[in-house]
Amino acid sequence: MVTLLDVVAAARRIAPYVQRTPLERSAHLSDAVRADVWLKLECFQTTGSFKLRGALNALLSLDDAARRRGVITASAGNHGLGVATAANLTGLPAVVVVPETASPAKVDLLRQTGCELILHGPDYDAAEAHAIALAETRDVTFVSAYDHPAVVAGGGTIALEILETLPEADLLIVPAGGGGLISGVALAAKAVKPEIEVYGAQSVASPALHAALAAGRQVAVPVLASLADGLSGNIAPDSITVELAKRYVDQIVLVEESEIAAAMRAILEHEHVLVEGSAAVTAAALRTGRVPVAGRHVVLVLTGRNVAPSVLRATLS
Repeated sequence: MVTLLDVVAAARRIAPYVQRTPLERSAHLSDAVRADVWLKLECFQTTGSFKLRGALNALLSLDDAARRRGVITASAGNHGLGVATAANLTGLPAVVVVPETASPAKVDLLRQTGCELILHGPDYDAAEAHAIALAETRDVTFVSAYDHPAVVAGGGTIALEILETLPEADLLIVPAGGGGLISGVALAAKAVKPEIEVYGAQSVASPALHAALAAGRQVAVPVLASLADGLSGNIAPDSITVELAKRYVDQIVLVEESEIAAAMRAILEHEHVLVEGSAAVTAAALRTGRVPVAGRHVVLVLTGRNVAPSVLRATLS
């Protein structure tokens, strides 16, 4: 399992390459929910999302033999961007497999990295299965978007930055997909400040981690189209993230697609920040009252900004 020492080591390892992203107070959200609400603007991270943290930590942790073989990953887009960028920074060859339905904005950005890009399958689950099979046949290292100790530890570095800047924070709301980010953030936050609470937010269209915590184990769920495409997909059997989330995450709440769209519009209107649906789930959970926050010091982790123009137009219309 991942520990605070792993997260601290990750922070030191990736520091030369990543941005220490801003933590800004939201007057609008604070007034709306009668709490002290802050935004961790990881959408301003290099590559446009937090994913560079875990990808870099994973690639920088490889031994020489694995470095020579190169890496492959599956992604809805942002993790692939993180791996491709990390590969460029560290001189490794990289293959990224994304579903054929991946966001055009993210596909365009991936093409610009120079990685070997493969579009395969109708959804993330199919892309992941294909990437795992290719890793075996090509003898390269598969770097999961969530089920990887170094990826979890890299994501956990966000919690260290939050609590260094705002030690009075007592509630974090974090997007939840396969569970890599929220597991890393929760274990690091609670190691530093045991009384802090960590809630996850996830779309009803793809509730894999919510279902896993309810069942006490990984279970398969239907996956529908979602504005929060970066959180979509099922969780691999025996993923480390389920056990970590059971141990450290207080609760996962589900939000509707219309609520995600409304949150994206509100963040753009009041904060003048563009975020994708996978980030806006946290604001949706807050705005709809699904997380009890009155009188508390709350931090929303806004994880990414890579929105396709067509999605943005539809959301704002």
